[in-house]
Amino acid sequence: MRLNQIKIGNLHTANNVFLAPLAGYTNGPFRNMCRKLGAGLTFTEMVSAKGLCYGSVKTENLLYVPEDYAGIRAVQIFGGEPEYMRKACECEVLSSFGLVDINMGCPVPKIYKNGEGSALMNDLPLAAKIISECKKSGKYVSVKFRIGLDESSIMTAEFARMCEDAGADLITVHGRTRDKMYSGEVNFKEIAAAKNAVKIPVIANGGVFSRADADRLMDETGADGIAVARGAMYRPWIFAEITGETDVDKKAVIKRQLSETAEVYGEKFACVFMRKMIGFYLKGGVDAASLRAKLFACASLSEVCDILEGLNF
Repeated sequence: MRLNQIKIGNLHTANNVFLAPLAGYTNGPFRNMCRKLGAGLTFTEMVSAKGLCYGSVKTENLLYVPEDYAGIRAVQIFGGEPEYMRKACECEVLSSFGLVDINMGCPVPKIYKNGEGSALMNDLPLAAKIISECKKSGKYVSVKFRIGLDESSIMTAEFARMCEDAGADLITVHGRTRDKMYSGEVNFKEIAAAKNAVKIPVIANGGVFSRADADRLMDETGADGIAVARGAMYRPWIFAEITGETDVDKKAVIKRQLSETAEVYGEKFACVFMRKMIGFYLKGGVDAASLRAKLFACASLSEVCDILEGLNF
């Protein structure tokens, strides 16, 4: 795919291959790893606007950024009330973040039933109000959304225009409807419709697990860039592949992630988290199932490290 910077206000990304927000996964060490592997922009896990407003320690922990992180600091927030969304953008803990992404695409029932995430696609005036209020904070604002709630309510171009008119500086379009969750074919045509409807940058999201997938997504949609989600969970070095870096020591990358995760979050969290992550990285490899079983039986981080030493990626 063609690589280039994306201009977001006066911010310029390193390239147009982004790491999408992933709840439970895109913590600081993981984002830093993906950036070093070639991601041009990374986002935090989605963070509750109300949690930020109320000073929730658990919420603020999701905002950790490593000292050596050199990229644009981008946070994703969610909520359904304009006043809280603006207050969240203005919180002191977000003062170092240059870009706020508004989640209008999360399909999870708990979020949807609370009038947040993809539920905002049911109410364009409210969605527009949230965007405009967030812009009043002085932050650059992007919006991530889906092509519709189901096949009978596809509204990609209309929603894209609303985002632009309300002040969004960039949009990311997940090419599936809400009812498809994270499975099924990506609708390239609808992402292209969003690209043709607005002048702001459009990032295409969905179904990228290889460089070939990235090429196809760009070619079929005409988007300005792509956002990799689950593909990065299984193969974070996908960023190196897409951006043309071939010399990646995968085991060294994982060791660094493990070390940074333990340093930031403690050994107990790192043991549980890295068991899961290394299990993902083994997907498709020789004896992956038995190796995952051994990983999940580990009771300490040192045991995880011992298994990691004997693995090949």
